[in-house]
Amino acid sequence: MTTDLSVYLVTDAGIAAAAGHSVPAVVAAAVAGGVSIVQVRQKHASTEELVDLLGSVAAVLPPGVPLVVNDDVEAFLAARADGIAVAGVHVGQDDAPAAEVRVAIGPAALLGLSAATAAELAAVDPSVVDHVGIGALHGTPTKPDAPAALGLDGMRARVALSPVPAVAIGGVSVADARALHGSGIAGLAVVSGICGAADPEAAARDYVRAWRGTSS
Repeated sequence: MTTDLSVYLVTDAGIAAAAGHSVPAVVAAAVAGGVSIVQVRQKHASTEELVDLLGSVAAVLPPGVPLVVNDDVEAFLAARADGIAVAGVHVGQDDAPAAEVRVAIGPAALLGLSAATAAELAAVDPSVVDHVGIGALHGTPTKPDAPAALGLDGMRARVALSPVPAVAIGGVSVADARALHGSGIAGLAVVSGICGAADPEAAARDYVRAWRGTSS
């Protein structure tokens, strides 16, 4: 079954808290606004803390919206053992190799991989990786170690090189959603545009409408 990557929420607890939200509250609102997949990214949390957060987020997700954990394969496995509905893992280039992660999480789990360069995309094995996150589209404070910004044209060029469905990440705006729709990209990964919004549901809805090319 194809995963709907169209508006892909990546959580950031700090940004959410600064806007007055908890991560589960942002997720619940964003899904109500049409977000199609959620990745919990909590870089400095222990595995135990991350499993607790995954449980809280899973509790507010409706059926059909996959939950993915960033980087921590142990948290994925522990959450699964606790009966938490976690669909997969997303890893970066500096994390465990994708082939090793695939063995650990099994053939049915989702596996996403960050990629930025033509060489990284050429190395993607479609039998291992389900989709890639390509970035950064723009410079973004949520990931100061992100590669140089690609811009819209650079993003379109990278997407054309990907052997698997790709989402754009890195300062993605609603205007970018409109500009990238129809470019062959599978969706948009959004962090601060939703987590930092005063109304995450309305913000998510704006991204969804822009992606679909509708105004209502």
